[in-house]
Amino acid sequence: MNYLKRFWSWLFKTLKQYWDLMLGKTTIDDKVIETYNEVKDKVEDVIEDVQERVNEVKEEWQDVVEAVKEVSDQAGDVVKAAKKGKKRRGRPRKK
Repeated sequence: MNYLKRFWSWLFKTLKQYWDLMLGKTTIDDKVIETYNEVKDKVEDVIEDVQERVNEVKEEWQDVVEAVKEVSDQAGDVVKAAKKGKKRRGRPRKK
């Protein structure tokens, strides 16, 4: 009878240790999956932010290119006016 008590005690302890081991691994796996999902969401948010910034920079760069073209056209007009223009008369002399 004493052997049966020891056997059941040993079996109970062994099963409890195995159960705790499996439960511990499951918890770790769940934590890893949860952390992975959180990091994945954060990375996706950062990627979206970066893409929005890149698009905004592209639009601003296009505006700058247009402005530079306009300035170069204006500079050309100034040069043409300086070459072909008539002299300014200025104020007429008083007699």
